[in-house]
Amino acid sequence: MSAAPEELPPNLTVASRAAVYLRSGGFIAPLITVLVAFAAGGLVVLATGHNPIETYQAIFKGTGFNWIFPWLSEEDRILAALALQQTLIIATPLILTGLAVAFAFRCGLFNIGGQGQYIVGGIFAVWVGSSFEGMPALLHVIVAALAGIVFGGLWAGIAGLLKAVAGTNEVITTIMLNWTAIWVGVWAFGLGGPLQNDDPARVDVPVSNDVLAGAKLPVFWGDAQLQGLHVGIFVALAALVIFWVLLNRTTLGYEVRAVGFSPDAAEASGINVRRNYILVMAICGGFAGLGGAVDVLGWQFRIATNDIQTTQLAFFGIAVALLGRNTAIGTLLGALLFAGLINGTSVRYLDPSVFEPQLATNLTYMIQGLVVLLISTDVLVVYLLRLRKRRRAASAVTA
Repeated sequence: MSAAPEELPPNLTVASRAAVYLRSGGFIAPLITVLVAFAAGGLVVLATGHNPIETYQAIFKGTGFNWIFPWLSEEDRILAALALQQTLIIATPLILTGLAVAFAFRCGLFNIGGQGQYIVGGIFAVWVGSSFEGMPALLHVIVAALAGIVFGGLWAGIAGLLKAVAGTNEVITTIMLNWTAIWVGVWAFGLGGPLQNDDPARVDVPVSNDVLAGAKLPVFWGDAQLQGLHVGIFVALAALVIFWVLLNRTTLGYEVRAVGFSPDAAEASGINVRRNYILVMAICGGFAGLGGAVDVLGWQFRIATNDIQTTQLAFFGIAVALLGRNTAIGTLLGALLFAGLINGTSVRYLDPSVFEPQLATNLTYMIQGLVVLLISTDVLVVYLLRLRKRRRAASAVTA
């Protein structure tokens, strides 16, 4: 558990103070947030005439996390392994899009554009992955992934540039860029679009060409034909390490944290705040773009216009980062939580006799919304607790 300083400098912004109070809450505040969100979800389940405990047990079983339990039968362990593989596949882009939000937060920016950056990264990754036949397999994977990183970074860099040059609010620009990415993708893969597949048998299907075999991420656990777990999970874990090193062991990380703490003070100390805005947003876009690339190269292998318009996965990155306190470990745990919820409430794994999967999916969205809502509440709770402590200390001194 991290500790906040006893006395806060008087010139901090409201956002900076909130960040300090959030860090002071350690893991207790996120834990309370999750418990309250699940309790509220349980009340909704109860209102529909179902048993909340049985429902959550069924959802947990669908996550595959019970695979670690030594008392499972061999048959149950096989089923749990299949479920856990799917959960970790979902957790991979959630980690990366969560980092895209968390890194921006540490610089005082709110990156709502992870969805658009994820889409742009996927678009360029599928283009590279489905082209250049004959390229060595490892090189093909690396180039396709780099395409997702670079173009996701450039896409987010637009918002950073506008923030730096014109002071444009990054929330507005990233939301607009989300919609731009969606409709650019729909046009690119739509009928007659420049990236629509060139297969004569699918001329009327608005979908990309399939990723070539050499550009697919290898599966290391499970059956590739049954969508086993690919090595993208290790890429996401490596990104967590990079995130931590960047923030805590580099000059850039020091500047990012300084700007997030107080832009005016950072500027006065000689830090180029505008440059940091651009760099941070570009790095965030690189994380999210890598998430899109990993999904395309790891299990989707193509992009259809319907996929672009309906996917909401990257938006969970906001809740992941907030719940994880914008830290590497917290982001990992938040991604696992939401990946488990998404997979555990899917039609594939949730027993409809316990709870209807269609309703349970909405339950996941509700818990996500409650986490985002309550995450700001614990700022107030921690503030009030610290205020009471200070008053008690002051009373003791006067007595």
